[in-house]
Amino acid sequence: QVQLVESGGGLVQAGDSLRLSCVGSGRTESTYTMGWFRQAPGKEREFVAAMQKPGGGTYYADSVRGRFTISRDNAKIAVYLQMNSLKSEDTAVYYCAAGATVSWSTAGRYDYWGQGTQVTVSS
Repeated sequence: QVQLVESGGGLVQAGDSLRLSCVGSGRTESTYTMGWFRQAPGKEREFVAAMQKPGGGTYYADSVRGRFTISRDNAKIAVYLQMNSLKSEDTAVYYCAAGATVSWSTAGRYDYWGQGTQVTVSS
């Protein structure tokens, strides 16, 4: 079993930055694809960013490309999301996910999820 714990959410103003962290424990694998998804009230969970195993690709949703940066630390099985130039439409609960998948943008293909961290951006 794998446990993922997110942190770093909060209330910020439009244009500010936040850095989300997600640390894994348990039977984690450094080869897992690790990703970030978000879910706003009344909306479906949507893909934000993903990073495949070391040496693999990095992917972003069009809505965040150029503003968000995903990174990972395989020594600690951790993934981070640096979010710059935040907008009110970025307000959501952000979830990290991990799994042995190449379908990096599909939530259903990930095996493990964190509990989520709230990001609220005021305009």
